[in-house]
Amino acid sequence: MAPEKLEELIVKYITRSITGEELELLEEYLENPVNDGIFRTFTELNYALDDLMSDYKPEEAKQKILSVIRKERDRTKYKQRLVYLRYAAAAVILLLISLPFVFNDSFSDKPVINAMEGITEIPPGEDRAILTLEDGSNVVLENGEKYTTEKLKSDGKSLVYEKASPGAEEEAAFNYLTVPRGGQFFVRLPDSTGVWLNSESRLKYPVHFTKNRPREVELVYGEAYLDVSSAARHGNMAFKVKTGAQTVEVLGTEFNIKAYRDEHRVTTTLVEGRVAVDNEEMKKMLSPGQQSEIRDGDKDIEVHEVNVAMEIAWKNGLFMFDKMPLEEMMRILSRWYDLQVKFEDEKKKEMVFSGFLSRSENVNELLKNIERTGEVKFLVKEKTVIIQ
Repeated sequence: MAPEKLEELIVKYITRSITGEELELLEEYLENPVNDGIFRTFTELNYALDDLMSDYKPEEAKQKILSVIRKERDRTKYKQRLVYLRYAAAAVILLLISLPFVFNDSFSDKPVINAMEGITEIPPGEDRAILTLEDGSNVVLENGEKYTTEKLKSDGKSLVYEKASPGAEEEAAFNYLTVPRGGQFFVRLPDSTGVWLNSESRLKYPVHFTKNRPREVELVYGEAYLDVSSAARHGNMAFKVKTGAQTVEVLGTEFNIKAYRDEHRVTTTLVEGRVAVDNEEMKKMLSPGQQSEIRDGDKDIEVHEVNVAMEIAWKNGLFMFDKMPLEEMMRILSRWYDLQVKFEDEKKKEMVFSGFLSRSENVNELLKNIERTGEVKFLVKEKTVIIQ
């Protein structure tokens, strides 16, 4: 697993917010082959896909990137400032910074009419959630507001429970953390397990774990990335995550679960370690880089290899889309930007796009770049996006 600092530097590189000193540190990280692989996963999405990549050579591209890094580092003399890196279009290797989205792997020759000019900008989501306590009362957690009790504290960006040894064998009380559309939040559980919750998600968990019993939480709905505290630190008690369709059992690992109510499947992506996925009909083990999938009404658990960086991009502050239908892409964006999406032309739902965007950006720029393909037009009325 790449260090968090590396992922942070890559995201800063992609989003043009990296400084001269950080560029130098990134170059040092890339000397490690494992880190180099992570770097390629992110940066290869900087380039136009398939047809535009017919002459693309990863090693050559990397050397060009490093060359730009070195020149930029020398030019800035380590001064703290924002850097904008771009290659010439004639080189055919196009950064997604200048070409954020590609439709059908090429541009259309249709005239582009940009309907996005002059409209109110739609800002990204932010850290916010609702904490439901044992007595049923709700506490609004949001940036700038602090909340503290004997058991927990929140700075408005995260919620941290005091580390606690497993309690007596009686049942523990439960809290709920609900993240609305347009929100995200982090919670550190009493056993030190970290949970990142995406927009429109809800987690149920005990205020303390019960002695001599597995540590259990429930992802009621939505998406969560978990960094589970090792079982060795907790009497070898396993950690279990339940959803409506499955139970995931781990001893200490990192993984992502997606179980949204408006999607007809539950996916579990293993980043590090080993987990068992059980839907009461069968049980399958996952290795790093694998994803399980359980579809509504299906007894099977399908397992396949996936691009982990793509699956967990949201946790690292990015949207990353690889040949994704516009309908699915807009569903993902609607949660973070709290949008309503309407298609006037049903055929547009199946159009395929690739690219990425920082989750800190306004959605307007993204929609403008998609319109550049000439294949789709957006009308925005308040927080409703109409696709023509």
